Amino acid sequence: MKSIKNILDKITSLSCIVVFIAMVLLVTYQVISRYFFSAPSSVSEALTRYAFVWLIIISATYIFGQREHIYISVLKDKLPAKAKRVVNILIELVTIIFASLVMVYGGFSISNMNMLQIDSILNIPTGVMYSIIPICGVIIIFYSLYNIMLEIKDRKEN
Repeated sequence: MKSIKNILDKITSLSCIVVFIAMVLLVTYQVISRYFFSAPSSVSEALTRYAFVWLIIISATYIFGQREHIYISVLKDKLPAKAKRVVNILIELVTIIFASLVMVYGGFSISNMNMLQIDSILNIPTGVMYSIIPICGVIIIFYSLYNIMLEIKDRKEN
């Protein structure tokens, strides 16, 4: 599982870098075309908007996988080690439920529904743009399962 996690970490971090670079290039092109040629590009504007959403979702997935997300640990820190492990596992289970229902199921449903709707600027189905939601949901579920495995392994070692 560790090797799969490392691969997913590399894919998500590299994806963030690629999407960010694409956004910078698209915005630079948009500025040049608007101010120097007086011909703004609606395609680069639409692509930048979608890329920004993708960047947020992929970055959140990566940060979640690194366990660097913001959380309030005041109550959890006061618990004994065994109770803390149980709370950590419960949190991961709630995360799995959320990612399964909202991101995977809901994201897949909304992507499917929007495959018939064509983006007027890009001429592609808008469902393609929504497809990142269930993909990142599956990755988050994997990260949660991995974190549960670490909690159980830590329990056996202590």
